[in-house]
Amino acid sequence: MKAVIVAGGEPLPADKAQLVGADLLVAADAGARWLIEAEATPDLLVGDLDSIPADVLAELEAAGIPIEQHARDKDASDAELAVDRAVAGGADQVVMIGALGGERLDHELANLLLLAGPTWPATLTDLSIVRGGTRVRALHGGGWLELNGAVGDLVTLLPLAGDAEGVRTEGLRYPLRGEALRFGRSRGLSNVVERAPGWVSLERGTLLVIEISGEGESR
Repeated sequence: MKAVIVAGGEPLPADKAQLVGADLLVAADAGARWLIEAEATPDLLVGDLDSIPADVLAELEAAGIPIEQHARDKDASDAELAVDRAVAGGADQVVMIGALGGERLDHELANLLLLAGPTWPATLTDLSIVRGGTRVRALHGGGWLELNGAVGDLVTLLPLAGDAEGVRTEGLRYPLRGEALRFGRSRGLSNVVERAPGWVSLERGTLLVIEISGEGESR
């Protein structure tokens, strides 16, 4: 089951393609405005409703869209609450759009770190953030990811919460054959797909896997 969550950042026009085939469409607070402008209707609105425009909220209420309002004083962002709700609803694939862009760097960073959370249930097999031609996922030790990029696309591997050890890649211009990527260093930046599909595996640690389309198109 695929769920798409629209957060309150700055989605790009190309991100509308992510809505195709969604079984569940969740607006996280102000993300509802972009959905309305994209002529799409959410199945659910989640959040503390402190940033959604009043006219958009009124439109959703008039349409009978379910609304799950949370207190402003809470321990999770609207985006995290939306992911929780999607997973509780049975989603095994969650795509977040509107998680990047805008004026709130803190929210962008928090959304990226959501990808790497160790507490998501095993039923959630694919959690990603998409913005235009950029897709971000997390890889934990003992796992591997197939890369979606075409030849010429960029791939960046960034360690989180310490070193990433035993990194192996296939299909990239600058291969890794079991080396470590050190936390806080930039060695994993801007690799290039030379053979598709490529892949990356990891023995220990956590990596953010960032793929950037050479054509700037949404993948």
